[in-house]
Amino acid sequence: MAETRRETQTRPIPLDPVWDRITREARETVADEPVMGGLVHACVLHHASVEKALSYRISAKLSSNEMSMLVLREVADEAYQAAPELAEAARADLVAVLERDPATYRLLQPILYYKGFQAMQAYRVAHWLWRQGRRDLAYFLQMRCSEVYGVDIHPAARIGKGIMIDHAHSIVIGETAVVGDNVSMLHSVTLGGTGKEEEDRHPKIGDEVLIGAGASVLGNISVGCCSRIAAGSVVLEDVPPAVTVAGVPAKVVGAAGCEHPSVTMNQLLTKPEG
Repeated sequence: MAETRRETQTRPIPLDPVWDRITREARETVADEPVMGGLVHACVLHHASVEKALSYRISAKLSSNEMSMLVLREVADEAYQAAPELAEAARADLVAVLERDPATYRLLQPILYYKGFQAMQAYRVAHWLWRQGRRDLAYFLQMRCSEVYGVDIHPAARIGKGIMIDHAHSIVIGETAVVGDNVSMLHSVTLGGTGKEEEDRHPKIGDEVLIGAGASVLGNISVGCCSRIAAGSVVLEDVPPAVTVAGVPAKVVGAAGCEHPSVTMNQLLTKPEG
């Protein structure tokens, strides 16, 4: 039976505070800088949800002469419709960037300007394709992310939500890598293997880990929750929870310094006790 007009009018309207804030910021941006109007309308104000905006942004950035924007947008729309958890993770990533990056004061910024956030959302679509058995298309998205963003994440890698990749230049995350929730990493981080082994060969990063710029974590090793990896370190052995490791090869140099290092983003080393 068709809904009556009264039933339609009284149906609760879904609330989305994240999207509401993004659209408010977008309108303020256009008012402050009218020349940005075309970009802001195309990327945000022409859309009805975070999912639709991200679908447009991903397809616009990754399209090429080999794969049209229309085709990629249809693929992204399909992914977001079939897997609502992709949009949930995207919202968590947005909030993570806003909370942890002192240069970010609007939720709009990552959608428009930040290649780390955009690359992460493209990875999430590629990972969905990988799980659907559509591996060639997943590989294509990986290739385009590497070309456009300088971020090379294998679509089979498993990555949680609330991820912030600051600056995001030269990020490499291998096929069997696992990254937990609320992890922060800076540019030139590698989560790689140590040779040509074909099985489980990449790191497992726990929740709330902070990985400094230029750090390499290599092999099928574990990094415990709430630990810190100092910039430039090469990690070749398991890392206990809630510690700081530094050096080449990396060694434990002290405690993590706080309960949530990936959120505080404090990268100052503490002296070992004793």
